[in-house]
Amino acid sequence: QVQLVESGGDLVQSGGSLRLSCVASGSFVGLKTMAWYRQAPGNQRELVASITSGGSPNYRDSVKGRFTISRDNGKNAVYLQMNSLKSEDTAVYYCSMRLVTAAGSGDYWGKGTLVTVSS
Repeated sequence: QVQLVESGGDLVQSGGSLRLSCVASGSFVGLKTMAWYRQAPGNQRELVASITSGGSPNYRDSVKGRFTISRDNGKNAVYLQMNSLKSEDTAVYYCSMRLVTAAGSGDYWGKGTLVTVSS
C-alpha cells in the first residue's frame, strides 16, 4: 500500500516563507511526475507546480518567481519552497505523485497540509 505524507504547513505572515515536504512510502518501483496542488475554501483544487521525472518544473502563473518545486528520488520526496507568500496563497496544499507499482502506474495523493498566510 502506498502512502503520501505532507508536512511543513503553518501560519505565516505575508511576505514570509515556508517549505513543504511530501514523502512517499510503501510498495512501488518507480517515481514519475510529482506535483503540488492547493484548495482554498470555496474554490476548486488547482495545480500549483509539477516536476517531471527528469526534473523539469512547471508552475502556475501566480506563483512563478516565488515558489520552487524540487524532488529527491532517493528519498521518495517532493518539496515546495514558497517565498514572498501572499494572503491568496492560503489553502490546503496536497502533494500528488504518479507511481509505478506491480499493478501499473497510478496517481496517489496525500491528505494535505494547511498553509495560512496572514496579511
